[in-house]
Amino acid sequence: MGRPFGIPVYVSPTWFFIAALITWGYAPIVGYRLPEIGAMKYAVAFAFAVLLYVSVLVHELSHSIVARAYDLPVRRITLYMLGGVSEIEEEPQTPGREFLIAFAGPLLSLVLAGVGWVAYQLLPPASIAGVLVFELTIANFLVGVFNLLPGLPLDGGRMLRAGVWRLTHRPSTATIAAAWAGRGLAVLVVLVPFVAAAVQGTQPSWFTVIWAGFIAAFIWLGATQSIRVARIRDRLPNLHARGLARRALPVTADVPVSEAVRRAADVHAGAIVVVDYSGRPMALVSESAVSATPEQRRPWIQIGTLARTIEPGMTLTADLSGRDLLDAMRTHPAGEYLLVDTNGDVYGVLVASDVDRAFAGV
Repeated sequence: MGRPFGIPVYVSPTWFFIAALITWGYAPIVGYRLPEIGAMKYAVAFAFAVLLYVSVLVHELSHSIVARAYDLPVRRITLYMLGGVSEIEEEPQTPGREFLIAFAGPLLSLVLAGVGWVAYQLLPPASIAGVLVFELTIANFLVGVFNLLPGLPLDGGRMLRAGVWRLTHRPSTATIAAAWAGRGLAVLVVLVPFVAAAVQGTQPSWFTVIWAGFIAAFIWLGATQSIRVARIRDRLPNLHARGLARRALPVTADVPVSEAVRRAADVHAGAIVVVDYSGRPMALVSESAVSATPEQRRPWIQIGTLARTIEPGMTLTADLSGRDLLDAMRTHPAGEYLLVDTNGDVYGVLVASDVDRAFAGV
């Protein structure tokens, strides 16, 4: 939708669903406050939905601008059904920076609410502008307060994570603590409509129950994802290309698949590299392609037909580990990579599925 401050902004198709829902739900309120506008109440309600998401965009931009001030790359901002997300590609280096990046969003939402309240005092209450400004003021106030709740994936959860990080000096422990707080928050959100109805002596409306369920599911899934990412990051320091490398068998491209597989089994090699007649690596044999080839056909198929030419990004240094290894693989996705020593000698082959299993802790 644009690149404010050089940051790409995208809108998820789910936004259209929530925009329709807001328009449908807010139109009766507009009609009650401005009975003279008739069917135009739907246009005003839709304008509110658009302006609300402009406010969400400003909220997310505040996160991104503070992150970029700390030299953290921001990939993009995406607006979706339940709000927005700033895709900051690196973790803040300190808990203080984490806190400030997280706090920037709710702070700006509350500032917008304050500005809206001042503007509302200057506008006729029974006007389209007055109604929109009043509702946007309330909406920004609620967005600011809601995001301050202490549980991931909300901004308040990131602020809580920063505090636990400062106390424990362990960012992973802080993430898990804030994520469990988020799960507890999700349970409370589900209970809110029932508790409120019990206090009032009425039955909870289906609309509030469904809406609370949507919000609770968003919080619970975000907290669960944070826990999963934290556990993956705990395994990053133990992720070494050398430790995951498979011994490579060099063969020429004209060798039958059956013969290449037999030779690999004889020397306990876990991967096959196609080389030219001088021994220079040319291509990496796809493990999945070999597995998909029926055994009765393997004597009649040359191994070179199941190999992928080695492109520059498919050759990695065997000393890579942790995030550097993952970044190198993400830059050039492939099923297999050739690992070489610092002197250029072939060390082995790294298979992407092995890295996936190491991530999963298998």
